[in-house]
Amino acid sequence: MASISNLPNLTPATSAGSSRSSSSSSVLPRSFITLRTLNSKLSSSSHLSLRYNQTSRPSLFVRCSASGGNGSTAERTTLHDLYEKEGQSPWYDNLCRPVTDLLPFIARGVRGVTSNPAIFQKAISTSNAYNDQFRTLVESGKDIESAYWELVVKDIQDACKLFEPIYDQTEAEDGYVSVEVSPMLADDTKGTVEAAKYLHKVVNRRNVYIKIPATAPCVPSIRDVIASGISVNVTLIFSIARYEAVIDAYLDGLEASGLDDLSRVTSVASFFVSRVDTLMDKMLEKIGTPEALDLRGKAAVAQAALAYKLYQKKFSGPRWEALVKKGAKKQRLLWASTSVKNPAYSDTLYVAPLIGPDTVSTMPDQALEAFIDHGTVKRTIDENVSEAEGVYSALEKLGIEWNKVGEQLEEEGVDSFKKSFESLLGTLQDKANTLKLASR
Repeated sequence: MASISNLPNLTPATSAGSSRSSSSSSVLPRSFITLRTLNSKLSSSSHLSLRYNQTSRPSLFVRCSASGGNGSTAERTTLHDLYEKEGQSPWYDNLCRPVTDLLPFIARGVRGVTSNPAIFQKAISTSNAYNDQFRTLVESGKDIESAYWELVVKDIQDACKLFEPIYDQTEAEDGYVSVEVSPMLADDTKGTVEAAKYLHKVVNRRNVYIKIPATAPCVPSIRDVIASGISVNVTLIFSIARYEAVIDAYLDGLEASGLDDLSRVTSVASFFVSRVDTLMDKMLEKIGTPEALDLRGKAAVAQAALAYKLYQKKFSGPRWEALVKKGAKKQRLLWASTSVKNPAYSDTLYVAPLIGPDTVSTMPDQALEAFIDHGTVKRTIDENVSEAEGVYSALEKLGIEWNKVGEQLEEEGVDSFKKSFESLLGTLQDKANTLKLASR
């Protein structure tokens, strides 16, 4: 990988309510955007309504959601009950322009937002809403990756503003918007730390979560970023062994921070669910015995239940209590990949059985609408732990190695995000070429 050096200073956006002051310039970290060079300062484009004559195509992303219009009133939903009665925070796994489309979701009980390279790939490549800002960036001489990050940072800043009231009401426990470092850095420990610090500085919002993948090279990055006082959403966790390493990185980071007040350094650990069953079911069908086939659709929830058991164990005892005295908050488990891939399964399979206190469930449209429509609010995450242990052991007895499954899913997840990232850059390059031709 080519290294990036001698990069220009970039000016972070200002935030009147930010808990940290930012200097007027900050150097873009090596390998933040990997193979290309940034060559100008970030501009402060503030367009929310954009009009570029792109050929329209049928897409679910013409709007951010199929839900009601901006600011529409919403009645109380099961999402409110989920948080108030069972202590689980419902988040929305989607983001695009106009970000004001999030207002009805907030009214319906959504308390945070997650994004990733795939979400931005869909949002930007299938919508006209980014084109005015992109046109301005291209005409000012921005390279494609610089332009991409400006589009992303603008969305994250605007979404953070909408969720600030929840962040304040909950004293930094909820109301977060997540933005992920470049997927090209998944094997780069130092580059990930630099990128996380850069994103945190440029977004400059109190309620932003910087997403870092739980790859082996990035686990030390998590520790260092937390130690720097930056809140982190750890993503792409597929196994209990890696999850424990993530918890330890969080605890190590808090201890190494040197801060007397840890109340504003928080984290979530995004444990992926449905993808586990997608892979496991294929393996079980290949084995083909009645015992194997009977375990289809059970692996993901079983592993998640055992992850919650580990969470309860790790966030207790003398080490944790010492951190609590400094205001530390638990690194909440966040259930990710909650949409159902197999139509034979219940459409709330990866939400309903994983309800428990101090957790988050981030849901795309399909899962969110299903749970609002017919979900049942009841603590379920630890009601059948012995059954979960039985499923976990039964899969091992069939020769399935959980850690290898996790490694494969992690590799596939990183690869998928890289492809989305590269695809979007290609789309933006095509748009830039069209703009240049049109301006001749």
